[in-house]
Amino acid sequence: MAEKSTAEMKATLGLTGLTVNAMALSLPELKLVDPFDGVGDIAARRLRTPLDPEISFSDDPLRMLRAARFIAGYGLVPEPELVAAVETMRSRLEIVSRERIRDELDKLLLLPVPTAGLWFVVNTGLAEEFLPELPALALEQDPVQRHKDVLAHTIAVVEKASPERTLRLAALFHDVGKPLTRSIGPGGVHFHHHDVVGAKMARKRMRELRYPTEVIEDVDRLVALHLRFHTYQMGWTDSAVRRYAHDAGDLLGRLNELTRCDCTTRNLAKARDLAARMDELERRLAELREREELDSIRPQLDGVAVMRHLGIAPGRDVGAALEFLLQIRLDEGVLDDDEILRRLDAWWADRSSRATSS
Repeated sequence: MAEKSTAEMKATLGLTGLTVNAMALSLPELKLVDPFDGVGDIAARRLRTPLDPEISFSDDPLRMLRAARFIAGYGLVPEPELVAAVETMRSRLEIVSRERIRDELDKLLLLPVPTAGLWFVVNTGLAEEFLPELPALALEQDPVQRHKDVLAHTIAVVEKASPERTLRLAALFHDVGKPLTRSIGPGGVHFHHHDVVGAKMARKRMRELRYPTEVIEDVDRLVALHLRFHTYQMGWTDSAVRRYAHDAGDLLGRLNELTRCDCTTRNLAKARDLAARMDELERRLAELREREELDSIRPQLDGVAVMRHLGIAPGRDVGAALEFLLQIRLDEGVLDDDEILRRLDAWWADRSSRATSS
């Protein structure tokens, strides 16, 4: 900080919003300027504002969300006055651009342990202003038809996931479809198709927060696929492994990690079983990767070869032929050249016959 009067420095630093970042070095003597005892607050694990919190948050409402990041990042405990101000003023967040809110949310999610910050935005009601899907996960617990606390589970999954934006966002959104799909039947509480519903909800919220299209697409796919692993209770055939890898694509590693993180049960036997089954899947993936081009599964013939062999021009028939060949590749792996051409000829003859009869 360039040389200024004490009053000027105090006035400038008072606009930073929180005492723990209302500090500076005075140049050239490298003297710490700390007019609001930010160092003392760090030592005391205390979070407060230099001015009255109502003034600080009115000046820039994003500071309410930034407070969550400081709570989680530095293990600080917010002063009651700060908490009360957020609870009262949370609607002021509506004047903040979605881009700034998105960036601050990302910073919170990428902390090593964002848990305390996520609970802060839920408990103060702040999340209702920019991420209402999160507090909605606090489903009423039925004393008879029990199910896990979905909100606590979600925050635990976020904490377990590696601090990478796409993965943490997928962890945050992976169960948001549960409130809309909750039903109670003879077997207890169910959330059928919450993966599909949740993927649509995640896409909508992330668009509203102005996330880049490629990030939205990746999170959408991870949320939609996060239950796929559990559909293979009886073991993994080569075909199942290929389809799992093909659908995940370049998100395969993150999908596997999300699946592992999604296990927050306190039942050690269940946790061991899931870990063992995931280990088996990853072993099978490694085996197939050695034998086949698992990371880039494609039809055994390309479009040019299909057109040349069948004597057809570019068009829908070529696309249909490639899809037919892709399904063979996924189900059976790589066939010898004569067999794949025989299959293609039989498919084309059947397709031509049906087209003629119709």
